[in-house]
Amino acid sequence: MKLLFKQRLFSWFDSYDIFSESGETLYSVQGKLAWGHCLKIYDRLGNELGTVKERVLTLLPKFEIYLGQEYKGCISKEFTLFRPKFNIDFNGWRVEGSFMEWDYSILDESGRNIASVSKQLFNWTDTYVIDIANPKDALCTLMLVLAIDAEKCSRND
Repeated sequence: MKLLFKQRLFSWFDSYDIFSESGETLYSVQGKLAWGHCLKIYDRLGNELGTVKERVLTLLPKFEIYLGQEYKGCISKEFTLFRPKFNIDFNGWRVEGSFMEWDYSILDESGRNIASVSKQLFNWTDTYVIDIANPKDALCTLMLVLAIDAEKCSRND
């Protein structure tokens, strides 16, 4: 299953549309006014599915993941010199990224590929292709990609 993750060009807060390979909108993401990033994920009917919320006042960026209203875990950036590294405390997943942080893989504890993420260059806004091995992992994968993108945006501001 492939998802196209595209940031909206004109928006006061972070907003994204997530499309299927056929161009159908599967999810929408709306940034909310908050200290740090707070991203709400909705299905195509407008039902809230989850939240990615940045913890503030931490040494390195941390993002809490909620499915519905239930806390599922935290994604935190680790200090490294060359390769980005994130600690993920849910699903037993880990992230391995490239030097430029444009391409990375999400792996389970046995090293099986959950998803591959690649940034499309030469677009007006952040655009990623997310290739997900199992469609049931789509929402959690999307939330992880949102947290990583929010961390990069925070660093570049």
